[in-house]
Amino acid sequence: MLGIKPNQVESVTRLLDEGATVPFISRYRKEATGNLDEVAVHEIEIWHKKYTELEKRKQLVIETIAEQGKLTDELRSKIEATLDATELEDIYMPYKPKKRTRATIAKEQGLEPLAAWITKQWPGNAEQTAAKYAKGDLTTEKALAGARDIVAEWVSENAQARQKVRNIFNRKATIVSKIIKGKESDGVKYGDYYDFSESLNRCPSHRMLAMRRGEEEGFLRISIDVEGNEVPEALTRFFVRERNDAAQQMQLAVADSYKRLIQPSIENEFKKLSKDKADKEAIEVFVRNLRQLLLAAPLGQKRILAIDPGFRTGCKVVCLDELGNLLHNEAIFPHPPQNEWSQSQATLQHLAKKYKLQAVAIGNGTAGRETEALVRSIKFEAPMQIFVVSENGASVYSASQVARDEFPNYDVTVRGAVSIGRRLMDPLAELVKIDPKSIGVGQYQHDVDQTALKESLDYTVVSCVNSVGVNLNTASMHLLSYVSGLGPKLAQNIVDYRTENGAFASRTELKKVPRLGDKAFEQSAAFLRIPDAKNPLDNSAVHPESYAIVDRMARDNKCTIAQLMANAELRKTIDLNRYVSQTVGLPTLKDIMQELEKPGRDPRESIKEFAFAEGVTTINDLKEGMVLPGIVTNITNFGAFVDIGVHQDGLVHVSQMADKFVSNPADVVSLHQEVKVKVESVDMTRHRIQLTMRGVAQG
Repeated sequence: MLGIKPNQVESVTRLLDEGATVPFISRYRKEATGNLDEVAVHEIEIWHKKYTELEKRKQLVIETIAEQGKLTDELRSKIEATLDATELEDIYMPYKPKKRTRATIAKEQGLEPLAAWITKQWPGNAEQTAAKYAKGDLTTEKALAGARDIVAEWVSENAQARQKVRNIFNRKATIVSKIIKGKESDGVKYGDYYDFSESLNRCPSHRMLAMRRGEEEGFLRISIDVEGNEVPEALTRFFVRERNDAAQQMQLAVADSYKRLIQPSIENEFKKLSKDKADKEAIEVFVRNLRQLLLAAPLGQKRILAIDPGFRTGCKVVCLDELGNLLHNEAIFPHPPQNEWSQSQATLQHLAKKYKLQAVAIGNGTAGRETEALVRSIKFEAPMQIFVVSENGASVYSASQVARDEFPNYDVTVRGAVSIGRRLMDPLAELVKIDPKSIGVGQYQHDVDQTALKESLDYTVVSCVNSVGVNLNTASMHLLSYVSGLGPKLAQNIVDYRTENGAFASRTELKKVPRLGDKAFEQSAAFLRIPDAKNPLDNSAVHPESYAIVDRMARDNKCTIAQLMANAELRKTIDLNRYVSQTVGLPTLKDIMQELEKPGRDPRESIKEFAFAEGVTTINDLKEGMVLPGIVTNITNFGAFVDIGVHQDGLVHVSQMADKFVSNPADVVSLHQEVKVKVESVDMTRHRIQLTMRGVAQG
């Protein structure tokens, strides 16, 4: 639990309704929210949306029941009081418009009084009572059957009964997977689930999603139920109170209701709930990985030699300046079949000198290790840092409209190499151009609810962009579009204004951008940086609404703002209580002081060079027992995938991640972390590498 108080919820929802964003609220409205962090504010946003949707559903339910003339004050109060969507649907069920059912046909035959007799379990002979309703083709036996159909529907619409069934399913439901007859040979990849059962509560998300994928593809049949007769017996005890003919009919109706109506309905409900839960867990894994990937350490503004490796088609080489602009491109062919090794060495050496390059970015795809060996064999005139960069999603970017707009005169190979180089300089700025699903750090990302996935990923990108801040004068439209309060249209307007008028000299100048009004300025300005601005606060996270406070601090200490920012001893003498007002409290003032200490600080770590083991470049080079350096490339609920430089990531299962029990792999490793692993086994046929971190010293 987050321990959020009602008044905090009220403040956050009010700000959200006024158009404020989560990053803005959590960073610049701490007094209003009681110092809630971004996680808590986002959680309130999620629940606010859910309850808003629930209120809309309540109104629809009330209107529908009112149109039927069945809305009582008691029923209205019950609907308005519920905070649970499932409970609301249970209340609504008896009034929900239905298709023609066995029960409606029986009602048309005038059998409701007989059904009421059964439900109330009154004394009397069943056949004699039913005989009163027999006429024409409607025999006594058919009359009883029709009345039971009505009772079965009433039973299925009983909210208490449905909740009893749910309670038992919650505790004891089992998920069962069976292979569809005749699909055994085609569905071999789902072999583990041909005859599988497990407690629904214990089924992990990756297993649930694997079975659901098998069902979607037509290989598996999935069912959820409670073994034995516990549920029917519980329903019988709930509904059957007497020992007479009517009670016997009631028992038959209850059994039919469970088998025909309640069980399929509750099974579908639990299938959805279990899928939603699995989706939520899988999305959380994806979000955690994406956040780490987006916040990966940047090299910064360096002149880059970027290489997209290849064998037959050669390696595409590009040279980039400090801002990521393309200076030069060409292809080299150091690998088979051309084998122009020495010529390639000379070319790279020449380019490094000519363009004063400072670092090399090498894609980690095909021929990546071989190209790394080429680069490391060169004696550059100036020191050169060498990095291997993930290519995941680079091909998606290079073929996208975004890439075509940026480089209309170059082909996909040049665009891909540029993307690799820019990723090294600033992973966040480059990766925002790619659909997060294509970055390759998810778990069953194509099987989960795509709307929920998109919402979570979009929020994660927004959170990361705003936590880092954006250079107003160099950021692309795509990066700007994720800044609090902007979006694609205003981001494009900013870029257009910058193109026509040159670099922004101050944050205030943002107000000249077409359609960028006061609200957008309030929400976005503090997340935008201007490194060489006249006012040094324009390159900080201090909000323009607080500039007057800093100005007053400087005047009180008889210095300029720049001097105040440069003098730590001077800042220590400031009594923050002097600057507290009705709208500005100590939380904001403390944030301002932290920002004055390190204006515009980047929260990301510093990048480190990394090298794979020499002589181990393909899966054929691996031997059991080898201890190798690696980079964590993906984290799932069942373990972590590690790149050891052989073009095939190995899996460290969660049971092999430490010498102690590990429940969550993310507690042990993070994305892009350098680790040491031992080769457990190599399956050449299926190209699977099993690794372990147990007993392997790290660091």
